[in-house]
Amino acid sequence: MTVGESTIGRMLLSHNFDLYDKIFDELSREEFAQVFIDALNSKTDIDVSFIENPHWHVEILFSTTAFTPQKIGELCAQALKKKRLQQPATAKMPNILILAGKKTTPPISSAATSLKPGEWGVDVVETASVSTFLTAIRWEERIYTRPVENIFKIELLNEE
Repeated sequence: MTVGESTIGRMLLSHNFDLYDKIFDELSREEFAQVFIDALNSKTDIDVSFIENPHWHVEILFSTTAFTPQKIGELCAQALKKKRLQQPATAKMPNILILAGKKTTPPISSAATSLKPGEWGVDVVETASVSTFLTAIRWEERIYTRPVENIFKIELLNEE
């Protein structure tokens, strides 16, 4: 990655596959990572890799001069949508959510693959119902006390 004088941002992705009707196959950790590696590594100022971690699957390093965390989130949503559109036309497109929060507490682990303060943890969610999923995880309660600059949500809804 060529970043020149810019600051490097770090974002870790996990995958939440909440499609009970199983229209789409769940992606393995490696397949999930490959979606973002294929879509984003060709861009200047972004470096994507698969990581070994119990929760996180993907590490994205990016120039904070060239990209906001929200823009990286949008690129991730589009990459997953593109992957799902390449699957059989009989499949219904899932709703894709990017739920992101900036870590403000001490790390849970000292492992290199753990989320550190100032970095973004992102749940990439595929779901049949956005509202049902957000209610189930109590999204509004979780974000209520967090500063708006430390969270973001991107909804990529299916066309139906």
